[in-house]
Amino acid sequence: MSSSLSRVPERDLVSVVVPTRNSARTLEACLDSVARQSYPDVEIIVVDNASSDATREIAGRFECAILGIGPERSAQRNHGARQAGGSHLLFVDSDMVLEPDVVADCVSAARSGATAAIIPEVSFGEGFWAQCKRLERSCYVGDDDIEAARFYEREFFARLGGFDEELNGPEDWDLSRRAASAGASIVRVPSVIRHDEGRLELVALLRKKFRYGKSYLAYRRIHRTGSRPQFRLVRPAFVRNRDVLAAEPLTAAGMLVMKVLEYSAGAAGALTTLARSRRS
Repeated sequence: MSSSLSRVPERDLVSVVVPTRNSARTLEACLDSVARQSYPDVEIIVVDNASSDATREIAGRFECAILGIGPERSAQRNHGARQAGGSHLLFVDSDMVLEPDVVADCVSAARSGATAAIIPEVSFGEGFWAQCKRLERSCYVGDDDIEAARFYEREFFARLGGFDEELNGPEDWDLSRRAASAGASIVRVPSVIRHDEGRLELVALLRKKFRYGKSYLAYRRIHRTGSRPQFRLVRPAFVRNRDVLAAEPLTAAGMLVMKVLEYSAGAAGALTTLARSRRS
């Protein structure tokens, strides 16, 4: 984690930090949605991790800073935050599309006293597994156990030390929980982020969950009690939204299969980390 600030923040400026890694498929739509925000005072900072596709070329079509650092998303976000000039930070992944009023709603919340803001997320994509992910994510809207803040008052973010660079996957949950423990006023804004799943391939999804699973034990050690609902196979959000799931029985059945496989992949990643730690 790193808490240093490189620039004096401009009061009304919002710095949008976008980490990238071979993000050519989705980056143009992401940056275009940021550039078209109804709130006028926005700077875009793209932090690229050695992309080998057209990511940097696409970023170069927009008015933005393009930085380079790795190895993972947390380090990229922290580096972007250190270079930011805004008094507030918004962290957006390269496969996300923002509704036009996302930044305006976040700034309005900040002017009303909020330290951080949660932006609800919905998914879209092609194919059966993308529909399963869409249905799953729809259950999480309004769920404090699953949703995490993406918008932060910059100086407060710095005091927290930024994202934990040892975590890869649960870093959003970690920072949001640390913010709440430090007394942050965290609100949920009405505008939505749309997450582009593309043609979601199950094997690629499980590889990602395996990689994220390597950080789960570290995250649970930090947030032992609060992490329990987040790592249940049958999450409370599914029970609360059983009518939503019942309305799409085939997709819900696929979602259940997907969650079982994700859970298994994440557990395998965690066990790999545990085994390595015992050998060392």
